[in-house]
Amino acid sequence: MENSENQVKSENRIVRILSKDIEGGMNVYTGLTKIKGISWAVSNAICQKLGIDKYRKIGSLSDGEIKKITEFMKNPDLPSFLLNRRFDFDSGKDMHKIGSDLEIRTEFDIKRLKKIKSYRGLRHSLGLPVRGQRTKSNFRRNRKRGVGIKKKKKE
Repeated sequence: MENSENQVKSENRIVRILSKDIEGGMNVYTGLTKIKGISWAVSNAICQKLGIDKYRKIGSLSDGEIKKITEFMKNPDLPSFLLNRRFDFDSGKDMHKIGSDLEIRTEFDIKRLKKIKSYRGLRHSLGLPVRGQRTKSNFRRNRKRGVGIKKKKKE
């Protein structure tokens, strides 16, 4: 009885990891992907490196395990192909950014591209697709939605 009571409490608990609230009923593997900058592959690598069962509920993690995850993500010991900032423009090092740091860095990268007027920067500033998608049929603006909509005639 007491064990099931603790399990219900842990599933209702909201866990805060790296300034992101995660529901306690999720698996560790799924819950970590809710943090901006942590992909499925990185989440899997975290679980393997720290020896945490990835199918365990995130609400059942102890404070020590949560602290261990936080410390690991501040300075991750992951292979370079899993990192999201390889050969950083400013420092030339391989890094992994998470949360607001990732958003700020991405914003600065886009501003830099616009400032040097590269092709990608121009596409960003015009609001057009950057990665080579076709624009004849997609990315259209100011179109009427729906099939049966007709303009009313002025009398």
